[in-house]
Amino acid sequence: MTTTVALIGAGGHGLSHRRVLQRLADEGRIEVAGLCDRRPVEPHPDAPLDGAPFYRDHTELLEKTRPDVVVICTPPHTHLALALDVFAAGADLLLEKPPVMSLAEHRKLAEAASDNGRILQIGFQALGSAALAELCAAGPSGDIGVTGAWWRPDTYYQRAPWAGKRLVDGRPVLDGALVNPFAHALMQALVVAGDSFRPVSMELERYRTRAIETDDTTFVRLTGPDGRRITAAVTLASPVFIAGEIRVGDAVLEYPTDRLRLPGSPQLRHVPGRVGLLENLLDHRRDRAVPLLAPLGRTAGFTAVAEAIVASPAPEEIGARWLAPHPDGGGSVVAGIDSLVREVADTGRLPSEAGVPWARSGHQVAIGGVPAR
Repeated sequence: MTTTVALIGAGGHGLSHRRVLQRLADEGRIEVAGLCDRRPVEPHPDAPLDGAPFYRDHTELLEKTRPDVVVICTPPHTHLALALDVFAAGADLLLEKPPVMSLAEHRKLAEAASDNGRILQIGFQALGSAALAELCAAGPSGDIGVTGAWWRPDTYYQRAPWAGKRLVDGRPVLDGALVNPFAHALMQALVVAGDSFRPVSMELERYRTRAIETDDTTFVRLTGPDGRRITAAVTLASPVFIAGEIRVGDAVLEYPTDRLRLPGSPQLRHVPGRVGLLENLLDHRRDRAVPLLAPLGRTAGFTAVAEAIVASPAPEEIGARWLAPHPDGGGSVVAGIDSLVREVADTGRLPSEAGVPWARSGHQVAIGGVPAR
């Protein structure tokens, strides 16, 4: 019997999932049970999904279609309640990243999946990267640096009601440079660090260059119980593009290009091959010997870090004297930020420790309760 799959959150980023559903339906691997969104969704040439019923209410979708698998692609603060409804309806779940807002929600989600006997995969698609698998197999050791310098215009923070916000309807929102655009790079770094790495402390500097509530420039230093560190330095206010990079010793993994350089290699090379997370979930349903690539337990460290970042004080504003208009318009960039994020990731020193004139002393917090993988 063909597996039936439904999508909750078909608009916006949901289009990427609609494309996957269309391809798998064309291959005969699935039947699309239905789509759901609070707003009307126009068919797309890449994913017309002809004949798939559309619903405004996810409970009606679950009740009427009884899907085998559900994909949830909605704002993170809605994930837990939707996931509980999916499990209660007897379906397995692919839940977009980040999965939930806190470790408490993480535990509740894990218990619900277990109690209902359901499969749960988290949408960190970068964990399907063959380049990541090759890097992990090489067994790199030492401190890890995460770097990225991208540009997002002011309109980026108008894309959704929760964009750039710290709270929506009184609930925390997971938005910000590291926990959203660069979330995959952080997740990959945690995987490279290995199953034994659990962040126990975090030092954080958050900054913003525009009138938003969250950060567009983020520096984080995570320390494990053995003193090993992950230092992440990322920005969305750079005139120079630097892809997300995970560096450990002489090895470099580039996100999202899947380029890799291992020690002794002179340059980055593309490592082809990404396993789709929905395909992986379907394979796991058919044969439990096929491991899930992104089970919930693998993401606990990310959830702990994201929760600590969102609960931290509001970001500091980088003053206008340190900014310049982006060449294409649409907002400002921080002068020299591309060099700074590389320096921080390479040295492990945060901007305030390196004497950066606009930097402020960071926020320090202990992180506890991260379950062992």
